[in-house]
Amino acid sequence: MADAASEHRTPRPGFATSPSRGRFTIHNGPSYRATAQGDIRTGLWVLDRHCNGMGFMHGGMVSAFADSALAWAVWSATAKMSVTIKLTIEFMEIAREGEWIEAHPAVTFIDGEFVHVTAPILKEDGAMAARADAVFRTVRRKS
Repeated sequence: MADAASEHRTPRPGFATSPSRGRFTIHNGPSYRATAQGDIRTGLWVLDRHCNGMGFMHGGMVSAFADSALAWAVWSATAKMSVTIKLTIEFMEIAREGEWIEAHPAVTFIDGEFVHVTAPILKEDGAMAARADAVFRTVRRKS
């Protein structure tokens, strides 16, 4: 599948294009956020540019996708911007070009400015492609 064709795929029902916040996410997107109130899932169509030489999603891209999805969960829980302190990824199954994946994050603990969050990264068939666990530190934006 070519990137140009797959880049214009519509999101799954209940998802809308996520607003980008910089060149890195613009290049690596588009990603999608669930639209229902309180639903903090993030989705992604795996594109050619997300894949390694063996034709499946590169571990670095899985990590970048997970990091973004987990940061969205932190924002949703705290209404504060955050930076990643620690990110751990466990890779379970490969995701191939053209597949839809979703992160299902949950904040597990908030300790002052530190927020612990986890997410399974699921494929369309329900199989777990990866699991991410992270600690974020909330920050204040300087004027």
